[in-house]
Amino acid sequence: MDAILLIVTLVGLAAAAALAVYWSVALYQVIRTIVLLPTARDGLSLPAPGASVCVVVPAHNEAKVIGNLVHSLRQQDYKHVRFVLALDRCTDDTASIARGAAGPDERFEIFEIESCPDDWAGKVNAMWTAMHRSEHARGAEFLLFVDADTTLHPGCVRATVALAQERKLDLLSLMSTLTTDTWFERVVQPVAALELMRQYPPLRASRAERRRAFANGQFILFRAKPYWAFGGHERVKDHLLEDLGISRVASEEKLSAGLLNADGVLICRMYHTWAEFRKGWKRIYTECANRKPRRLSRATVRVRILDALLPVLACLGAIVALSMSFEPGWVRVTGAVVCLAGLVIWSVALAAIYRLSRAPLWSVLLYPLASWRVSGILREAAQDLIHDRPTEWGGRAYSRVSR
Repeated sequence: MDAILLIVTLVGLAAAAALAVYWSVALYQVIRTIVLLPTARDGLSLPAPGASVCVVVPAHNEAKVIGNLVHSLRQQDYKHVRFVLALDRCTDDTASIARGAAGPDERFEIFEIESCPDDWAGKVNAMWTAMHRSEHARGAEFLLFVDADTTLHPGCVRATVALAQERKLDLLSLMSTLTTDTWFERVVQPVAALELMRQYPPLRASRAERRRAFANGQFILFRAKPYWAFGGHERVKDHLLEDLGISRVASEEKLSAGLLNADGVLICRMYHTWAEFRKGWKRIYTECANRKPRRLSRATVRVRILDALLPVLACLGAIVALSMSFEPGWVRVTGAVVCLAGLVIWSVALAAIYRLSRAPLWSVLLYPLASWRVSGILREAAQDLIHDRPTEWGGRAYSRVSR
């Protein structure tokens, strides 16, 4: 029996040591990100810029959320802003709700897109078509692409344009503050978002050399001149994850970019149900892995070992070491100290990350279980590619051939 307890303690000690090393590095990266990158909220204190901005909003059957977005757009305190709503083949009340919410506000142009070419993704086609019809879009100095399920702080446009000008950025994207109304938003969503940021760290996405190109399609701000010069969204017309595609094009074109934390200035509710959540994150992970099943499979194993199993093993090792009296005593004491130290570092690092993203701190305790759920989504994404299961999105089915 003592031999079994000793093995459990040693395994827990090894797991805790791995936790301590990995999450110490993660905490260091979080601190560096906070120090080196401003947030959108920091832009609220900057002097108001004078550049003209056109906000382009694609929407496909967004009746539940379009009213809130339009209301937040009408509340923008920036004088030089205009709005274009690109309503993509909507079969619900999106159009009537959008028009009612916009009211007599002359800053709005609303276009209803009736069709989509077979070689275009619906969202990209809607944006591109509306922009070419819009007087506002053609004459603006900045183009801001915002998803319909977001809500903007009244100073959002002003703050982000000021940040783009201060930091001399051609592209500025925000990591949204995500809502926490449902159980999966509170428990699983922080882990899903963290895995995405692990693949595309904000500091690497914001540097000039050897950039890990990434942008969040919920909010992408472009300087209009370089955007039109490289061909804009037409360059990624068939992409299901057009934000990642356009960020890679911008990197190839040597445009300067920044990926910043919204810090409450941009709020997004990505999905309303667990089924939508799973399908949406499968699509995100698939495209972020460049549709490579092996990459998704490796991510599955990494998440299960690093995020789900190691904390459980470290916790089990600490419990055994603290509650049992096997010999030698130094192993028991060392095991307890190392296991507890690893768990403390793990929890402190996660608490810092959750606080930065405004996720509930209590959900850190459920991180291993949530990680197992996320690993399941990653595995499903890999299996969908292997078996050539089409992705259904925006009213269409897309066959995504694995690479």
